[in-house]
Amino acid sequence: MAEVSALQLYRELPGGFLDVQARDIHALLGGPSLIELPGRREPPLFVSVLLHGNETTGLHAIQQLLRRYQGKTLPRSLCLFVGNTQAALAGVRRLDGQPDFNRIWPGGQDADAPEARLVRSVWERMRDRGLFASIDVHNNTGINPHYGCINRLEPAFLGLAALFSRTIVYFTRPQGVQSLAFCQLAPAVTVECGRASEVEGVAHAAEFIDAVLRLENLPRQPRPGEFGLFHTIARVTIPETQRFHFGDGADGLALLPDLEGFNFRELPAGTEFGSYSGEAVPLLVEDERGRDVAERYFTMDDGRLMTRSRVMPSMLTTDARVIRQDCLCYLMERMDPDQR
Repeated sequence: MAEVSALQLYRELPGGFLDVQARDIHALLGGPSLIELPGRREPPLFVSVLLHGNETTGLHAIQQLLRRYQGKTLPRSLCLFVGNTQAALAGVRRLDGQPDFNRIWPGGQDADAPEARLVRSVWERMRDRGLFASIDVHNNTGINPHYGCINRLEPAFLGLAALFSRTIVYFTRPQGVQSLAFCQLAPAVTVECGRASEVEGVAHAAEFIDAVLRLENLPRQPRPGEFGLFHTIARVTIPETQRFHFGDGADGLALLPDLEGFNFRELPAGTEFGSYSGEAVPLLVEDERGRDVAERYFTMDDGRLMTRSRVMPSMLTTDARVIRQDCLCYLMERMDPDQR
């Protein structure tokens, strides 16, 4: 595994940044970088991109945005963090042996890892400077709508997320994600912009970041009926020892090849996810307290893996590498914002 570079700090936009491709950004920047750009208003907006090396929408969106302001002053100061440049070079979420750059922020795992110490230094610098808001830009591997994720059910957080999408997801796990760390400093949102190959996500993210840069004050909480709120209640993973594949054929867990079509759909109990020859549910399902609740949400019925209760998945993917490095999906339920 490649060694972790020290944090690169830039006080102006590096030459060539506006046109660099994700695979070449490590050579341009030299490693994870914080770029601080001045604007008319303070405190700054913080934006993070490429925490996962194959999620390139954030980079392309910030390039698109900054091209508009060439020769002009930004409406608000901007602090841009460019994360896992080594993974971007390889075109993968993270390198084998690397920690996940969206699990190592303060409060997360591997606190003593060099990567965790690096991002903590970014967080501490932003804590000392003060922030207007924080935006972390991501892509999904599977088919999902564009949506915003928040970690606090407070008006400013809901208003910020609703500025990006009418679909808002509230979650408190996994620990160590960027937004959980930055919500201690300012209203923070993670924006999920579809798949990295979709140009619509780039335009959407660029317009959102520009809109926040132009704000004098954060938007108020949207009115009921103007947004849908969902609560992430569990994370579904496949144990490392469990073999799996998609479609018919080999031994192990055989998942349906079109599972991605279940994302953001309310599935009734008895919905089939695949087949398995064993008796026990071959998934690990952890709730917000880290408890295994697989038997609450799934069951085996004559060799078929079925949902036991009504659920709404998100982030279902058929990318085996991403499943191994992250998860199969998350499970959500609708939430009434007036009863939070």
